[in-house]
Amino acid sequence: MASSQYAKELEVAQLAVQRAARLTKRVFHEKAKGTVSKDDKSPVTIGDFGAQALIISALKANFPSDEIVAEEEAAQLREDTPLRDQIWELVKSTKLDDEAAEQLLGGAIKDADAMLEIIDQGNSKGGAKGRIWAIDPIDGTKGFLRGGQYAVCLALMVDGDVKVGVLGCPNLPVDDAAPLTADIGTNATDEGRGVIFSAVQGQGATSRPLGTAGLAEGKPIAMKPITEMSNASFCESVEAGHSDQGVAGQIAQKLGITKPSVRMDSQAKYGSIARGAGDIYLRLPVSKSYQEKIWDHAAGDLIVREAGGQVTDVNGNRLDFSVGRTLAKNKGVIAAPATVHDQVIKVVQEVLGQQ
Repeated sequence: MASSQYAKELEVAQLAVQRAARLTKRVFHEKAKGTVSKDDKSPVTIGDFGAQALIISALKANFPSDEIVAEEEAAQLREDTPLRDQIWELVKSTKLDDEAAEQLLGGAIKDADAMLEIIDQGNSKGGAKGRIWAIDPIDGTKGFLRGGQYAVCLALMVDGDVKVGVLGCPNLPVDDAAPLTADIGTNATDEGRGVIFSAVQGQGATSRPLGTAGLAEGKPIAMKPITEMSNASFCESVEAGHSDQGVAGQIAQKLGITKPSVRMDSQAKYGSIARGAGDIYLRLPVSKSYQEKIWDHAAGDLIVREAGGQVTDVNGNRLDFSVGRTLAKNKGVIAAPATVHDQVIKVVQEVLGQQ
């Protein structure tokens, strides 16, 4: 790998996401089929804790003084031994089929107690100073459970600015040219699927097949130029509680977009538009008080911008990752090719102004 800035961080992040994604796929096949809840013993809980442990372990082995912002903490596992043991069984037996890659990630975690301590190292408050990683071990929990779209997300922020972003999307097609279909949100597991998107600030964005050993060959990705807005497609969340779908429909109509929206969970939406499979991602505020979490957007934000897109909130401001664990200064997210982003924002503001 060329020794460019952040080359080591990128390599470690991609391999860490690849290993964690392998654990999530095991959880889906061994435990998740047919379940729909996110109760305490659900497959999502097991996958979240297990993937977070593997990623933090890899980061701490390579960058011991970096801070980490992650969602889960291990208090629940200290109370619930059967759940802890179930997660530990998965964590200790999930590794990459490549000795050098596994060694680069620091190898196996010592024991279940060490795993709990590692999980608890994701307790940074975030902020504008220093090197801080943001992790979402399973972004898109309902997508994960239904065999649809979810993502293993990892980003490095330096002084509040995202420098490295990696998304592992186990159920997206490997083929960058595959168009988004209405059924992409369900039953999309395995054959011909699994992709890692990555970007380093100022170095462009890349996609590569998600593997089980070392990293596969990557290729550059770019957003598709939009010549006719009527041919554009837009992505939004499956869950109405995450984004105002009625308003999104009005915005699409006003822009002249004729295709129905593609609804899928997780930051897979950012990856999809970054490689030109979709064009626009709208996430519209559903409540005045809701604050987006930084781990739900950091990697996708950088990947889209490095692929020739622009990402802002509904007011046209760039997402601000420097104010803690949430995007407290932003409302909503609008991602689109840089050439049409202003046009999209104008319509978003017109429609929101009428609400």
